[in-house]
Amino acid sequence: MPDIPREGHVERSLALLGEGYSFIPERCRRLNTDVFQVRLLMQNTICMSGEEAARLFYDETRFQRERAAPRMLQKTLFGRGGVQGLDDQAHRHRKSLFLGLLDERAVEHMVRLAAAHWRCAIGSWALQERVTLLPEVQAIMTRAVCQWAGVPLADADVLHRRDQLAAMIDGAGGVGARHWKARKARREAEAWVGEMIAQVRRGQLTIEPTCALAVVATHRDPEGALLDERVAAVELLNLLRPTVAVSRFVIYAAMELLAHPHWRERLQSDDAMLEPFAQEVRRLHAFFPFTAARVRTDFEWRGYRFPKGTRVLLDLYGTNRDPRLWDDPEQFRPERFAEWDGGAFNFITQGGGDVRTGHRCPGERLAIELLKQALIMLTREMSYGVPAQDLQMPGSRMPAQPESLFVISDITPRRD
Repeated sequence: MPDIPREGHVERSLALLGEGYSFIPERCRRLNTDVFQVRLLMQNTICMSGEEAARLFYDETRFQRERAAPRMLQKTLFGRGGVQGLDDQAHRHRKSLFLGLLDERAVEHMVRLAAAHWRCAIGSWALQERVTLLPEVQAIMTRAVCQWAGVPLADADVLHRRDQLAAMIDGAGGVGARHWKARKARREAEAWVGEMIAQVRRGQLTIEPTCALAVVATHRDPEGALLDERVAAVELLNLLRPTVAVSRFVIYAAMELLAHPHWRERLQSDDAMLEPFAQEVRRLHAFFPFTAARVRTDFEWRGYRFPKGTRVLLDLYGTNRDPRLWDDPEQFRPERFAEWDGGAFNFITQGGGDVRTGHRCPGERLAIELLKQALIMLTREMSYGVPAQDLQMPGSRMPAQPESLFVISDITPRRD
């Protein structure tokens, strides 16, 4: 049995941090393979890319999520004990919590709340000479998701909580100050929402029993026990944090509107192309380059042996740009999604497979709808200019963002 192609025996974590999104796809190209092994974080790691690799990766008989996420992600992005690290029945039971909270009606409610906060923000932006869009949209999403979830949030606290939620996302792929800021933000945010969960359980905080805060606080595990208070806090943040993360998709969309002005004109009246545009933004601009699992039991694939316990990284970024799956993959072409086959493993920005039973993100539809709503705001409910600024997005920075965070000026509300 041949060995999986290897990129040397030297620790390559620094190369990963230096190359970022291109680390896996560039080595797949160089080694002419969809699978290779490399030493990362002091462990032998298998990296895979492409639709068939994604189909394999989301086979739960072959892979598990327990102990898969690097510790640096658990301390920043995910938290410990959350749904991302569960498997089998425990995962399906916890996943049902999110699926119930993120059904079609709940998504529609959240989008309506976000639209109202957008309109308030646009009115205030019109009084300012310039606005930095990323933190402003993060504030919109923070207000909207806390209102939706039943999380009390005073106006004076909005920016503080926004910065905490945003730091967990921004620091997940960083080192040094960014990473430590993210860890501090997670500790403080878990304490914040953990106290609210405790208050709900003690009857000291009265909220609608159907809102997310109440549902998470009263959720029980398969044995009938309430979730540990800290774990419940992690899961509530797994609703708040990813919603704020959608702000990055909004900035990526604003950059594509700037680069392709004919799409700004088209989206002013073409409702049918809102979703294809949003999907093309999500295809080209994955937050993080890969996701992780561990081999559940020894198996063979394409003649290669996958040893039990080995960490495996699936290339999200490269799969979404795979020329075998997408014509002219580096080009921004929303029309491609008007004819997309809806495949569960060829477009994996937020995971692959079945969202109901597997590890695909249950908030994916919410992300799409919030992005569509943002496109309506950017193209129909406001006009603005884009002054000269540094819009470069270094590929080594994870998650990616323009250096300027996208500054806009001369903002005017537009109402038909």
